[in-house]
Amino acid sequence: MIAFPNAKLNIGLNITERRPDGFHNLESVFYPVKWCDALEILPAEETVFTSSGIPIPGSSESNLCLKAYGQLQADFDLPPVKMHLHKNIPIGAGVGGGSSDAAFALKMLDELFALNIGRERLEDYARQLGSDCAFFIHNKPVFAKEKGDVFEPVALDLGQYTCLVVYPDLHITTAEAYGKIKPKPAEVSLREAIQNGITTWQKTITNDFETALFSTYLVLPQLKAQLYQSGALYASMTGSGSAVFGIFENEVPAGLTFPTTFRTWQGRL
Repeated sequence: MIAFPNAKLNIGLNITERRPDGFHNLESVFYPVKWCDALEILPAEETVFTSSGIPIPGSSESNLCLKAYGQLQADFDLPPVKMHLHKNIPIGAGVGGGSSDAAFALKMLDELFALNIGRERLEDYARQLGSDCAFFIHNKPVFAKEKGDVFEPVALDLGQYTCLVVYPDLHITTAEAYGKIKPKPAEVSLREAIQNGITTWQKTITNDFETALFSTYLVLPQLKAQLYQSGALYASMTGSGSAVFGIFENEVPAGLTFPTTFRTWQGRL
C-alpha cells in the first residue's frame, strides 16, 4: 500500500497563552497543500523502517511512522510490516511533514489490516504523536485551537488560487521558535478575519512567530517582501518557520527565482 502524506499551511497563527503543561494554546487555520512525501507499508516477516530522499535526523527507531505502528501494534497485535518513506517535504519548515507521515501511517495501517478504528479514535492516536498530527486524519481546512489539536469547521476554499511555498534551507526548531515567543491574546478574531476575503488578510491576519524570528533570520522578511512584490495577494511564514508562502490570484510569475539551495513547491490549493 502506498500513500502520499501532504503538507499544510498555517493561515494566521496566534500564540495566546502558555499552558500549565508547558505547551502553548494557539489559534490558527490549517489548510492542506499538495506538497507530498511518499509512504509505502507492506506486510513483512519483521518490522523494518527505511527512508530515502531528504535525510531524516535521528535513528529510525525514533521515526513517527514507527511510533504510529507501535501504538496500533500494542492495541491490535498487528503483524510485522515493512515501511519505506521517501522524504520530499523539508524538515523544520513549519509545514507539518513529519506529523503528516505519522497520521497517514495510522490511516494506512487501519486500512491495511481492516481495523475499522474510526476517525475520532484515529485522531486520539494521532494526538499522542504530536500536536498537529490529528489534523491530517481528516485533512481538510479547520480552525485549530488549544495545542493545535482541537478543531472547528471553517468554510474556506482556496482552490481557485495558486500557492508558492519557499523553504530557504533553514531549519528552525520548535524549541527555538517558542523560546522567543511572548504569548498574548489575539488582537483580531481569526475566525472572523478569515471570512473577510483574501484581499483583506494582509492587514488583519498575522503569524506571531514572524515578530519573534524575522529580526534573527533576515531571509524570512526578505522572502515575504519578494512574494508581495511579485503580486501575492497574501504572504506569510507558516507555522514556526522557516517556510514562507504566497497566494496568487493567477499563476506564479515566471521570473520569480530563488537560490538553488532553496526548496519550493507551487500548485493549486
